[in-house]
Amino acid sequence: MSLAAASADTGDTAWLLAATALVLLMTPGLALFYGGMVRTKSVLNMLMMSFVSIALVTVVWLAAGFSLTFGEDAAGGLIGGLEHIGMSGLGPDSVQGTVPTLLFATFQLTFAIITAALVSGAVADRAKFGAWLVFVPVWALLVYVPVAHWVWGPGGWILEKLGALDFAGGLPVEIVSGASGLALCLVLGPRMGFKKDSMRPHNLPMVMLGAGLLWFGWFGFNAGSALGANGLAAAAFLNTLAAGCTGLLGWLCVEQKRDGHPTTLGAASGAVAGLVAITPSCGSVSLLGALVIGLTAGAVCSYAVSWKFKLNYDDSLDVVGVHLVGGVIGTLLIGVFAARSMTGGAEGLLYGGGLGQLGKQLLAVVVVAVYAFAVTYGIGKLIDVTMGFRASEEQEQTGLDLTVHAETAYDHGVLGHGAPVSSSVVPHAQKVTPQA
Repeated sequence: MSLAAASADTGDTAWLLAATALVLLMTPGLALFYGGMVRTKSVLNMLMMSFVSIALVTVVWLAAGFSLTFGEDAAGGLIGGLEHIGMSGLGPDSVQGTVPTLLFATFQLTFAIITAALVSGAVADRAKFGAWLVFVPVWALLVYVPVAHWVWGPGGWILEKLGALDFAGGLPVEIVSGASGLALCLVLGPRMGFKKDSMRPHNLPMVMLGAGLLWFGWFGFNAGSALGANGLAAAAFLNTLAAGCTGLLGWLCVEQKRDGHPTTLGAASGAVAGLVAITPSCGSVSLLGALVIGLTAGAVCSYAVSWKFKLNYDDSLDVVGVHLVGGVIGTLLIGVFAARSMTGGAEGLLYGGGLGQLGKQLLAVVVVAVYAFAVTYGIGKLIDVTMGFRASEEQEQTGLDLTVHAETAYDHGVLGHGAPVSSSVVPHAQKVTPQA
């Protein structure tokens, strides 16, 4: 992508300004979605892990992340250069395509932010907040930035050499967050009481509100990736809506058949699964493809979230089951449903394109997943060895809200396992010295 000076289009700029705000809103939406899914004793900690990601990733992105992602390729498609370190050389008159470069950089920043925040769901209830503060900036530079350059950066090997397609982030956002989440939950180990205690969401209305904000913001995420107010943005917008709907319905159908009860948590999770899957494909497939992709993701992810109990990895809030699995589905099915009318060239298997595009998508999925898992595991292990990544048993048992942040989400209500708050419990808990 060239950063050469040109004239920005006011319509495209206005749309991308709105889309950037929508994508940023997704991180507070995710905070509510995750916050409602945990127990009462760690709600604020869960919210904080998302909100602090906004600050940490922003600083890293402006310092070096944008340049390393979208600077001119400096290593055979692996990483960008440092010509824009500290956002140097960029001003109000710099243009990327038809929008100001500073706006383009901010839009891309919001993707990096929510990807980091997504990872937190895999280690909910048991990660040290101080360790999270160290992990996020290191992870953003070593995991997110290289993969984003491979997929979207000038000279990136996945984009320009392999020819795999990813319109809005199936590889650098969904698969990276899912594979990274899996690595971290293996580093930290399962929560106390995993597979024994009830760990049901404490506030389903909060979960539904968070899912609604995510869905709202996702229109900016996907349609904004057209980088203009045009027909491609409109098609991506409609595909996003359609896949979210069929994802919701697919999950509920599985719940009804398997459990006999369609649930609000299932509806929220199904919609998110459909939105995850359409993210890489919304600019490559027809409306029919979007409907099928969403339905497939909703149904498959509803089963995938239970794999953790069989395979004994404690992915607290189903980052693996929804984002990794949904991202893989959406990225691979581009090789089946890609339509020339959307891509301008590449076609999927269903439209006579053969197995070539499917093979490219598969290779990209495998490489990105393995890279994200391996590097995240290494970062997590290093932090665990040097400063400890997991909270103490006392902190986990009492709850991270009190022990880390010296706050509680609810003054009157229930504690983590559903026991009523009593005067004999709260004063003792409040004496715990806050620790990170």
